[in-house]
Amino acid sequence: MTPNTAPRLVANHITVIRNRRKTVDDVSLTLNAGELTVLVGPNGAGKTTLVRAIIGLIASKGSVSFDGTSLRAMTPRARARAISYLPQGHEFHWPMSVDSIVALGREPHADPFSQTSAADRVAIERAMQATAVTEFSSRLIFELSGGERARVAIARALATEASVLIADEPTASLDERHQLIVMDLLQRIAHDGTAVLAIIHDLALAMRFADRVVVMHEGQIAANDTPALALTPDRIAEVFGISVNRVETPDGPLLIPSRAL
Repeated sequence: MTPNTAPRLVANHITVIRNRRKTVDDVSLTLNAGELTVLVGPNGAGKTTLVRAIIGLIASKGSVSFDGTSLRAMTPRARARAISYLPQGHEFHWPMSVDSIVALGREPHADPFSQTSAADRVAIERAMQATAVTEFSSRLIFELSGGERARVAIARALATEASVLIADEPTASLDERHQLIVMDLLQRIAHDGTAVLAIIHDLALAMRFADRVVVMHEGQIAANDTPALALTPDRIAEVFGISVNRVETPDGPLLIPSRAL
């Protein structure tokens, strides 16, 4: 973790009510520069709902500020420059080239009729280099593997040069190698100064890569701490209904699921 962390995105008392039920109940969360925060919890815990509420995609109670400014007071374009959001799925619907897709990340910086500027080209190239997709730049997105598409999606978000990056299940449907590649990439992005929040299901990945782990359970935060303190065997048993074995490795502690409780 970088030593000079500072709050970038602060959410206070976020509550979401759907069908007369609180799916997110009075949750407060701060995302710090230079820190990879991983949000975990069982299915239905409210993780995606919380994220969508924080960035204003669904109605909620509470407040969210970016660098001290209320998100509600910011224009949609200003919010898009401040926060990059990767939804679930890495879905692409058009046969576009990789460089064209990454260039879409620059849209918040110009009107639809603007020419690509020198600053745009620098940001696009930097994002592609950071995610190691430059070699695919002229290929169509549908020609790439799932792991390669995931990196292109992250490159598009990086091209925005936002101070906050939020990724919803960026490792879903990827094999183990590409899960490690994506998590290592998100960690490096965070440690370069971006405030990164990633929703993932794999507790071993959370333990391995996160600077901070937030555990959600039944719409509330059950823990918000370092991985070792947030993901204790007792808490995992209570929240996830499983027992785990903790194994010390040269890369740090590893969680291995043992059995359902």
